[in-house]
Amino acid sequence: MKILVTGGAGFIGSNFVKYWLKKYPKDEITNLDKLTYAGNLNNLKDIEKDKRYTFVKGNICNKKLVDELVKGKDLIVHFAAESHVDRSIEGPDEFVKTNVEGTLVLLEAALKHGSIRFHHISTDEVFGELPLDDPKAKFHEDMVYDPRSVYSASKAASDHLVRAYHATHRLPITISNCSNNYGPYQYPEKLIPLAITRAIMDQEIPVYGDGKQVRDWIHVEDHCIGIERCIKKGKIGETYLFGGDGEKQNIWIVKEILKLLDKPKDLIVHVGDRKGHDLRYAIVFSKAQRELNYKPSRTVDQWLANTVEWYVDNPEWWKPLKKKADVLAERYLEKRIK
Repeated sequence: MKILVTGGAGFIGSNFVKYWLKKYPKDEITNLDKLTYAGNLNNLKDIEKDKRYTFVKGNICNKKLVDELVKGKDLIVHFAAESHVDRSIEGPDEFVKTNVEGTLVLLEAALKHGSIRFHHISTDEVFGELPLDDPKAKFHEDMVYDPRSVYSASKAASDHLVRAYHATHRLPITISNCSNNYGPYQYPEKLIPLAITRAIMDQEIPVYGDGKQVRDWIHVEDHCIGIERCIKKGKIGETYLFGGDGEKQNIWIVKEILKLLDKPKDLIVHVGDRKGHDLRYAIVFSKAQRELNYKPSRTVDQWLANTVEWYVDNPEWWKPLKKKADVLAERYLEKRIK
């Protein structure tokens, strides 16, 4: 099978590319990535000479390039997206262009070249937020969308476009919405790698507000397994939610990281909260469990320890990125709560 992966140099995309080539050694992957701040070819250094893998630097909004790359492919796996909520607050235009217009370009090309199988990766943030005081409330596939940031609104729009191409043109699509990913090769401005790398360096760690915001954490390897099963076993036209069964407060995550690294809790600094910060995300993945036989392979405690170990063992990967990530962290720290 010949596959086009978009955004394959990013965190989740690069993990997926390596996972797929290991699992399906006869397949070929072309990786189209613009190499924005979060795209990093070092994520794929160990396969850059693999004859089954081809990298193309380019923008998914480039119609001519996308048309050339889609031709002859059997499958498109669409990761490419602007994805950081804070960045979407400061620069919304690029999020709409990449996440909405870029998805449209890919759908048109897939349709033009014989209704190519299309899998779209999305986020649980399209559903909005859940109350902290109702642990039974969780996101599920039939929920009404209620995005609360430009990032989540742009992803919601792209989800609707993908569904529209299935309804209108019978394009063979599936969609997966996942909870918060973590694991190897995650850009160190995100909470978990930021906390790990700053703790290793004995630097202060900013935490929004009281840190009691809740997320369902899914390790990237479990997410890749879910995507694979969605592609192989998912019903065309359907959406599947993937979670890690790892609902934890942000402050718990940071404290657990400090415990694993034997670092003091006074590295934690509470800072002014993000605008429109969603209180809680949680996912019911019973549909994926029932139809795709999906479930997380380890607990969040086990995967978090594994993730901390990876960052400890791979400073040559994250140290070159840390200076840029620290710029954002230092901006947060300027808003520390006295």
